[in-house]
Amino acid sequence: MAGCTRRCKRGLIKFALTLHKLLTGTLSKDTADDDFEMTIVCHRPEGLDQLEAQTNFNKRELQVLYRGFKNECPSGVVNEDTFKQIYSQFFPHGDASTYAHYLFNAFDAGHTGSIKFEDFVTALSILLRGSVTEKLQWTFNLYDINRDGYINKEEMTDIVRAIYDMMGKYTYPVLKTGCSQTACGCFLSENGQKQRRCGHT
Repeated sequence: MAGCTRRCKRGLIKFALTLHKLLTGTLSKDTADDDFEMTIVCHRPEGLDQLEAQTNFNKRELQVLYRGFKNECPSGVVNEDTFKQIYSQFFPHGDASTYAHYLFNAFDAGHTGSIKFEDFVTALSILLRGSVTEKLQWTFNLYDINRDGYINKEEMTDIVRAIYDMMGKYTYPVLKTGCSQTACGCFLSENGQKQRRCGHT
């Protein structure tokens, strides 16, 4: 099990780099074919035609994303602990675990306790190519920790604190005691005590 987690973690980091190449147009077909070898997975995603209709990716992009996801995490799913370990490597000077927890919950749209390829590619599609409204709704869901349709002061404070913790000692300006509460208080006093779900009155 530990070996699988390590392999999945290393693989997802490699996958993130390949994803960057795909999005910047620097990924060649030969590189994609060399990097992504076929492996057996436990979870098979929906058909690519259906995902193409549901996302802003074309079939070729979905094939590259799927091969990478499948190759780097052979089980076809990522659990929260593995996600936190992977995410923390991008923030070595801080504690990313709390923010990674919130981010994991936002990616895990079905609340299954794991991120499947469909979850990953749907969120990625919104964040990279979605409309402003779609991006706002996704971000709202990230901040709405208790999923009651509102963002209250405590939720905003928890998210801001998690971001500062994640950035660590290199956060500028340096976070002073009570700073996250002050920032959230200012935001909420300008916008009302609770923020309603995007698109709702």
